[in-house]
Amino acid sequence: MPLDKVRHIISAIKKGDIKPIYFLMGEESYFIDILSKFIENNILSEEEKGFNQILYYGRDSKIEDIVSASKRFPMMAERQVIIVKEAQDLSRTIENLVSYAENPQPSTVLVFCYKYKKLDKRKKVFKAIQKNGVIFESKKMYDNQLPDWIRKVLAQKGYTISPKASQMLVEFLGNDLSKINNELQKIQLIVKPENQISAQIIENNIGISKDYNNFELINALAHKNIKKAFGIIQYFSQNSKNHPTVVTVSILFGFFSKVMKYQTLSNKSQAPKKLGVHPYFMKDYEVAARNFPMKKISAIIASIRELDVKSKGVGANLTHEDILKELLVEVTK
Repeated sequence: MPLDKVRHIISAIKKGDIKPIYFLMGEESYFIDILSKFIENNILSEEEKGFNQILYYGRDSKIEDIVSASKRFPMMAERQVIIVKEAQDLSRTIENLVSYAENPQPSTVLVFCYKYKKLDKRKKVFKAIQKNGVIFESKKMYDNQLPDWIRKVLAQKGYTISPKASQMLVEFLGNDLSKINNELQKIQLIVKPENQISAQIIENNIGISKDYNNFELINALAHKNIKKAFGIIQYFSQNSKNHPTVVTVSILFGFFSKVMKYQTLSNKSQAPKKLGVHPYFMKDYEVAARNFPMKKISAIIASIRELDVKSKGVGANLTHEDILKELLVEVTK
């Protein structure tokens, strides 16, 4: 997980193992920001930063100017720190860094924040940086990794969170880690570490309903609780901005696909690991597997595929509510 790699890099720096080049790249900007901010705030003292910390922006800079600055010696300090933000704007000329990367200035800490892109591992510049510095690839996290990430982030501050509460955050905020982290920081101002962050706390302070969400819709469908499912669909149709149909359809497709996979497992005790599902949520899969035979699951999945197309406006002009009601009809047939 990226968070573990971030911790490893930060731990090494704290121990004095500081590399001359840090190339931070990839789709997830959150971890790149954490590392660059840590280096910016912790390598030099406040007194040293005035002469020895330089900030560049890729769109306004040239590799040659950055290299020239990197070759200078620090003034009245052990090191100088050079941070290049939005370095992806230098992608066309990044190969010009090869010569410096092969023989970097030991007293310079050069940091590239290369967001939303990554270096080609076959290129000389990648190999040179990898040999003499650190290359960190910040990959987008999968949705099923996010609850564990939330748990770890909170655990660092001495907090715990219920599985349902973390799932509510993921569902409502998506995989925008910066947005999730901002909401977690708000919660930490309200809740004491000894009190677990519950679904009720999330509802009261972030405005996410603990009763009307995709998790509860899955629970209702798994148990064939049509009244509850209909109520949730009605709520979604009235709050479509916070509950887009395309997201709901995708989540339901993932759920029933995993139910089908669960039915094929010979050793059900391994289901959480095999399906990538938190044990807390396994009961819904077990109930759905009992309530829906394999043939029925196949029909539901086929129906969800059709609804996915319709939710994107292809071949039909149906409302949010109509699309979800179609699914409810298929489940209850």
